[in-house]
Amino acid sequence: MSVDVLPLDRQVCFALYTAGHAVTARYRPLLDELGLTYPQYLVLLALWEQDTRTVKDLGAALRLDSSTLSPLLKRLEAAGLVARERRRDDERSVTVRLTAEGSALRTRAAGIPARLICDGGLDIGELAELRDTLVRLTAALQRQGEIDAGALHR
Repeated sequence: MSVDVLPLDRQVCFALYTAGHAVTARYRPLLDELGLTYPQYLVLLALWEQDTRTVKDLGAALRLDSSTLSPLLKRLEAAGLVARERRRDDERSVTVRLTAEGSALRTRAAGIPARLICDGGLDIGELAELRDTLVRLTAALQRQGEIDAGALHR
């Protein structure tokens, strides 16, 4: 007996897609209270982890290219949450740092992950396991993409 692998409800990609939408939809009202979009929140998470980063470093941490990241940083700067400046030793490199207001916002944002845990129906261990599984999946797919890209250039 063969198993039909194409039904939508059996697709990992669809489960990830819908879960992603559900998570960002749940974050939206919480972030609205802070005046942030979800991508802006991710930028601030990276800066709260390590303040004063180059745009290139932020892009690598967030897996965003500069054409996506630059408008986010511009809006965060206009809101007074970050400051950008060109490095004196390398004019091509831009450094991003939190302002006092951006640093202070961390305290207000601290409860957001707990709200998702409460609302998500999974305990902290299950969420950690899910995150670890997704990290492994991402790494494996990226490695395969690099292998496939390398094969194309041979």
